[in-house]
Amino acid sequence: MSENYDVIIIGSGAGGGTLAHALADSGKRILLLERGDFLPREMDNWDPKPVFVKGKYISKDTWFDRDGKSFQPQVHYFVGGATKLYGAALYRLRPGDFGELKHADGISPAWPLSYDDFEPWYSQAEQLYQVHGNAGEDPTEGPRREPYPWPAVSHEPRLQQISDELAKGGYHPFHAPCGIMLDEAHRAASTCIRCTWCDGYPCLVHAKADAEVIAVRPLLGRPNVTLLTGAEVTRLETDDSGRTVTGVVVSRDGDREVYRGDIVAVSAGAANSAKLLLNSATDKHPHGLANGSDQVGRNYMFHNCRAVAALSKEKNDTVYQKTLGINDFYFATKDYEYPAGNIQMVGKSNAEAMRGEQPQLTWFAPEWTLTDTAEHSVDFWLTTEDLPVPENRVTTDKDGNVHLTYSPTNAEEADRLYGELKKILNHTGMAAHHVFRKNFYMDMDIPLAGCAHQAGTCRFGADPATSVLDVDCKAHELDNLYVVDTSFFPSIGAVNPALTAIANALRVGDHIRQRTA
Repeated sequence: MSENYDVIIIGSGAGGGTLAHALADSGKRILLLERGDFLPREMDNWDPKPVFVKGKYISKDTWFDRDGKSFQPQVHYFVGGATKLYGAALYRLRPGDFGELKHADGISPAWPLSYDDFEPWYSQAEQLYQVHGNAGEDPTEGPRREPYPWPAVSHEPRLQQISDELAKGGYHPFHAPCGIMLDEAHRAASTCIRCTWCDGYPCLVHAKADAEVIAVRPLLGRPNVTLLTGAEVTRLETDDSGRTVTGVVVSRDGDREVYRGDIVAVSAGAANSAKLLLNSATDKHPHGLANGSDQVGRNYMFHNCRAVAALSKEKNDTVYQKTLGINDFYFATKDYEYPAGNIQMVGKSNAEAMRGEQPQLTWFAPEWTLTDTAEHSVDFWLTTEDLPVPENRVTTDKDGNVHLTYSPTNAEEADRLYGELKKILNHTGMAAHHVFRKNFYMDMDIPLAGCAHQAGTCRFGADPATSVLDVDCKAHELDNLYVVDTSFFPSIGAVNPALTAIANALRVGDHIRQRTA
């Protein structure tokens, strides 16, 4: 292809889709390349059997672990990327996450920028993605210049009861920040119908603040923005100096196509962005593009997560459950010297999604069916920070396939957080022996395949010897190559990474606008 674009963006998720949105009204000619297609709107979107049991919307990719054993990663290739099936929990990293933190298994490094540097972009991200929340409830949150654009999503009665009981017990429950297009004051006009099919499901009514609905769809039809679907980027070509990307090689409909852009932004997700750079090795970049530091693919993180079902005699009739968070153990406490992490709610259990779970989930009352168990379950998601370890890395083989070498970190902290959850639930009538770990993806190989929160692999920093990108997320070694997704994270914190990826895309978008003005 001879056509030249001002900016080519590879990937349309939280990073790439938001970056396209940030640049669209600049007048620059933008090419947005998406490996997948639009996710089909169909009744299966809200059916737990195809979504959770059969994994209908999960990519057919094959990756390999450290021993060469194949597995199917839980990645999603659609316009909107991973956000099409995310839970829309849009948390800011805490100010402390941007500094150095001591953990049980090592050090979480400081970022080259501070919370204050990101704060204006967090505010813009919350406005764009219509985040609902209440400022001031969570003692770990940072200062903000603007309030949330929408009031917090209200607790339903069972969750309000739990919140009240936790507060009476001396804890600090807060309304979790949610990116859903819900107008509780005008329900008849609300796009969101407050259903239970949100966390882990596509939104059939386009009411979830995902990157397709919020960032990409409004750009369709603009004369300066071109979206190509089914366009898998396989390689980046450079000039003889190795300083400039000159061609973006695409496989589409079985054909090889090459597109050219003055600026190229890679936003394919931490693993696939690393894969693309590694597979683009040249004589000038023999170990992979932008990899003179040998940091491309290293420091892969994806959180130490646990899904937990807490059972009680009392029914839990909650429909939309993701409204409650607890950060009392996010950082070190007087009783524990290390950060333990974040507790939040996960989507409400149902019998089909529980099918295949450990038999102990029905041990509480053996005569119960899975439906009974789901009706009495209150479902939590526990997140502990995963450390950036150089040996935890993405590499590729001679055929270009992803190999993911990974060993978990901070298991002690994760166990501590699980123990704290069981303690605090004593205040809510759910005894510790009625709290069970559960696996939401019955047919998948967890945890390695569970890469929804993947980050690292192309960390940013001031020193080219220890980082891949500069503070503007431009590759140190190339003049026109950016990486704009969660790859740039030097550490991951213990909250969902999506809002930080969105805020950073807006930040980098502003930089590119100034550069190309």
